[in-house]
Amino acid sequence: MTTEGPRGPDDTTQDLGAHPDVVPDRGSGHTLLYPTVVMREPMPEPPQRRRVSARLVITAWVASLMGLVLVLVNLITWSALTARDDEQIDQALSQEIGEFQEFAAVGVDPGTGEPFTDVGELIRVHLEQQYPADHEILFGRVDEPSAPPGGGSAPGSGDGSGRFRQGSEPRLDLSADPEATGQILGSPDARGTLDTEEGPVRWEKIRVRLPDEQNGSAGWFVIGYFTAGDSEAVASTMLTVMLVSLLGLACAATAAWWVAGRILLPALQVRRTAAQITEEDLTRRIDVSGGRDDIAALAEQFNSMLDRLEGAFTEQRRFVDDAGHELRTPITIVRGHLELMGEDPDERREVVRLVTDELDRMGRIVEDLLLLAKAQQPHFVHPSTVSLAELTSDIDAKVRGLGERDWRLEAIGDASWNLDPQRITQAMVQLAANAVHHTRPGSTIRIGSAVHQGDALFWITDDGPGIPPAEHGRVFQRFSRANGTPRAERGAGLGLAIVRAIAEAHHGRVDLRSTPGAGSTFTLVVPRTPSEKEDV
Repeated sequence: MTTEGPRGPDDTTQDLGAHPDVVPDRGSGHTLLYPTVVMREPMPEPPQRRRVSARLVITAWVASLMGLVLVLVNLITWSALTARDDEQIDQALSQEIGEFQEFAAVGVDPGTGEPFTDVGELIRVHLEQQYPADHEILFGRVDEPSAPPGGGSAPGSGDGSGRFRQGSEPRLDLSADPEATGQILGSPDARGTLDTEEGPVRWEKIRVRLPDEQNGSAGWFVIGYFTAGDSEAVASTMLTVMLVSLLGLACAATAAWWVAGRILLPALQVRRTAAQITEEDLTRRIDVSGGRDDIAALAEQFNSMLDRLEGAFTEQRRFVDDAGHELRTPITIVRGHLELMGEDPDERREVVRLVTDELDRMGRIVEDLLLLAKAQQPHFVHPSTVSLAELTSDIDAKVRGLGERDWRLEAIGDASWNLDPQRITQAMVQLAANAVHHTRPGSTIRIGSAVHQGDALFWITDDGPGIPPAEHGRVFQRFSRANGTPRAERGAGLGLAIVRAIAEAHHGRVDLRSTPGAGSTFTLVVPRTPSEKEDV
């Protein structure tokens, strides 16, 4: 927007660099500079919403759920393996302690057959008979040093300091480590865990005394279990399970991405097609060949909707074109007569009569159009239970005044029916008027009603020129007329369209049987309503 100060009638603009806003001041001789104020508002941009691909969302959900399940599987597997190892270690410790208790309970040296008289000898003989695994160590210690008969010391028999251990070389000789031995023997618990350079060691100990020497020498029997190997096996197994889980998760995510893409492809096509559809182009459709899921069904329904929309838009355009054409003709006639109307009173009366007739025709066209528009509404008809005999008699009485014809009432249906009597009468009067319009005075027109195979039938039969078979479907369309009829004798072409609308509002139809030169029969078919069928 440009704002300038007021200029008087005698103001003159000087050439000051061709600046459009520099204006001379007539009174002071100075130039006035009026700045240009430009008010620009930024064009509003459509809101941009961050949209996440449904394919990505589905894949993320599947991967998340799969990952959660795999995490639970790994935790459960690790817990199960750890519990199994703990149980096996406990069983191994209990088994060795149990075997020693059984041996000590017998209290007899298998080599001599004599009872043991020394705790150290008892432990030494038992250790000589054991064959522990690589991850086990068995040793004993007596409170007082004892030596084997004959002197000397050897692995498995003693070392002169009250220490005895298994004959095979263990992974780590805990019995030779005073600190480790002190922790084990000094612990108040019968079981425990000791950290060593070879990893954790689970141990269990038992106090050893001879039955007949309650106050004599005593010692300890100890079994140690190195758990590093089992822990490594569990770790290796869990690593394998985790690698397999990650591979399975990757495969599941890839499969979910592919399957989601296949499933959502019709939906993507629906979105793209919807974005490309305009009022001028409703011909695009979605290819759903091979799809049998709900998304494919959605695409099929979308195609059906497009078919209906295309038909509706086509019908609307045709309707507007035909209506404009039909209304343009009487308007042209009225305007032409009014422009040529002279001063002669007789001529003016004739013009007024013609103009009034055309305006009446325009009014009938508009009323018929409004009636057809109402026919699309759910409350177009108001059914009630009526007697077909009374309704047929009333229709016969009303149509006889439409023209000098040989009216004959052929049959009367004897039943009660659920229908809208006013709309049915309107349709029959329209059919009768159509028969009068296409016949000559004295021609025979038959009217009747009957009940046949669960339908109520109302018909009008004339002996007019008939309708060619190729035009049987077209005559019920809006603004259609039978070929060969002079335009002056033709109406707006809405009568039979109204009859069809009334029949369809009753969930029925209009049947036509006609042969050129043999007349026509229009039959209005009204089926029973579901409630009537249940009553029957």
